Amino acid sequence: MQNFANFVKPAMGPCVKTGQEKELEISTLKNEQTCAESTPNCLCSCFSGLIGRSWAMVFVSGGFRVKLYDNQPGHAAKAIAEMRKQLEELEDAHMLRGELTAMQQLALLSSHDDLSQALEGSFFVQECVFEQLEVKQCVFQDVEQLVGTDVILSSSTSCLVPSSVFSKVQNKSRCLVSHPVNPPYYVKLVELVPHPETAGAVIDTTHAIMTKVGQAPIRLKKEIDGFALNRVQAAIIAESWRLVQDGIISVKDIDLVMSEGLGMRYAFIGPMETMHLNAPKGLEDYMKNYGENIMRVLASFGPIPDFFGEGAKSIINEMCESIPSDQHHLSDRRERRDQLLMGLAKLKKDH
Repeated sequence: MQNFANFVKPAMGPCVKTGQEKELEISTLKNEQTCAESTPNCLCSCFSGLIGRSWAMVFVSGGFRVKLYDNQPGHAAKAIAEMRKQLEELEDAHMLRGELTAMQQLALLSSHDDLSQALEGSFFVQECVFEQLEVKQCVFQDVEQLVGTDVILSSSTSCLVPSSVFSKVQNKSRCLVSHPVNPPYYVKLVELVPHPETAGAVIDTTHAIMTKVGQAPIRLKKEIDGFALNRVQAAIIAESWRLVQDGIISVKDIDLVMSEGLGMRYAFIGPMETMHLNAPKGLEDYMKNYGENIMRVLASFGPIPDFFGEGAKSIINEMCESIPSDQHHLSDRRERRDQLLMGLAKLKKDH
């Protein structure tokens, strides 16, 4: 497997019905030896949505040239204008990733309206469309017709297993999911999930690419619904929802359980190491002391909560009393979130 890559984030290809047309994002990464002499370290990114822009910013921070593609004319150019503002703000806050200046990173960005040109010379394709299986399947059918046989095909899906996403691809050995965490510029984890037929070299190459650009890739040994991150997150969401719905705790206080309790540790060490450190003789000792209590608590967990019924309305209303759901309040809180994540990322980097 060659040491370069291509990130493709499409929304729709020609096989998708016109009424469904959405943006398409593709990122193409190539190493210096394979690019044209005037284009060192090429990467092509198509689709100008939030995740697509974040991926593009991650890759230019690693010194790769990014060709931004969107099938809606003008959207890619507009996305680059938005990224310019973000990169300059990050530089002013001393939180710009990579060794290049904001201007140097911006110089690596260009916009394109033609999919075949965006994919030309690509090695790695990262799809980033919305979570609709049929659309993703059509996208990969279209992409497969335009790229070489050794090009890695990767999806950013957060909830669809690779065997479904790539069911219509001819060569499934080059396919995998590379699931980022939103926003990927600040939260570096990437889950690498193989198709049952994925070649080991494809996982290895993708892991190397993600590591090179500063992400924190993890390998799942086989596909599973929800992958790892969303399964853990679903367990937390379910029990949090149950505790509020059953009148045990308020929405505000259950958030504090995480932000001022578990989250303080989990930002630096995970649950397994936390247990390992919280007993005199490590993990086995921890389970000897607390395992039966954990099993008793788990046995008391209720059924899957109803997230849509009458009981859900009171939880939603309580949340909206704290943070109204209009765009002004949500945008302010998202900006606060990103600022805090930037600070945490810096702290983790320094330690």
